[in-house]
Amino acid sequence: MMELPFRRRSKSVAALDIGANTLKFVRLERRADGYTLTAAGVREMPTEAIVSHEIKDRDATIFNIQGLIDQCDPRTTDVVVSLAGHGVITDKFEVDYKTGSEAEQAILFEAEQRSPFDVDDVSMDYHVLRADPDRGKMEVLLVAARRELLQEYLHLIEDAGLKTVLVDTDAFAVLNAYTINYDIDPERVTALVNIGFDTTNVIFLKNGFYHSTRDVSTGGRLLFDVIQREFRLNQELALKVLKGELESSVDQDMLRATIRAASDELLTGLEVAFSYFRTLAKTESVDWIVLSGGGALIPFLPECVQSKLNIPIEIANPLRNIEYDPEVFGGVDPEKVAPLLAVGIGLASREV
Repeated sequence: MMELPFRRRSKSVAALDIGANTLKFVRLERRADGYTLTAAGVREMPTEAIVSHEIKDRDATIFNIQGLIDQCDPRTTDVVVSLAGHGVITDKFEVDYKTGSEAEQAILFEAEQRSPFDVDDVSMDYHVLRADPDRGKMEVLLVAARRELLQEYLHLIEDAGLKTVLVDTDAFAVLNAYTINYDIDPERVTALVNIGFDTTNVIFLKNGFYHSTRDVSTGGRLLFDVIQREFRLNQELALKVLKGELESSVDQDMLRATIRAASDELLTGLEVAFSYFRTLAKTESVDWIVLSGGGALIPFLPECVQSKLNIPIEIANPLRNIEYDPEVFGGVDPEKVAPLLAVGIGLASREV
């Protein structure tokens, strides 16, 4: 993950998750026995301000970032953020076991061969997952982001009056949130599915370890557009329906049918991702799905995912092992927003 140069160690880390539909802020304090949530907030964004991770309305985005910071923790100056979408790639590969500068040269050479972007156009980072001197191999995780995309977000955050101290990816933030809240069963193949507004991250775990990541380039926006059209609603009301807030005003049978039809592209994308993983990992099945992101809160969508993939589903609770005072959420039921906070919790639990 891309760590930026101006840095000190801190026990308290603030995370800013910039989504196309919502901004999320999380501050965690690291303690000897775990983490305490000291601030959190969610703020809706205009749906056209960020589309497919491209910032269309900088002023609106900056205004909402500043508003969220003022609402949650006005003293915040440093934040951890993440990127996702087609401008970000992850890859896992093996190289011959080496140490020191030789290892770095070998890894960077292999990374340059694998990057679909011109090496001069990307920022890259890597992490050695496992080293096996006896076998003479190292397993390496590569992360690369288009420099243009990275700079756009760094400048945006700077213009909002903040400093970015570390850049992660949505997928690895979700994985991080999962590892601090759940015991990883090495006997069970697990998929973490984080459904955002424009992108869905899928992270696969096998044999108790991270295996691979796939992004599906669609999410809740498709459902939002169809609901707005089919029920003839304005944006505000369509978003309320998407969050399950208008049960008494909307025919639930019609909504279920609409969600099922509108989610077809997303579900097909997930099928392809799961099929690719099974081939790559040489495994016949995935045993469990843990669903997070705004999509986990969309009425009837989790059951559509479970039905299509025929895999048991659990809704993620990234607050499961986190201490917090319910007052932090300002009267909102924490369980109703917890799946939204998976990326934020994963970012804020990073050591900075």
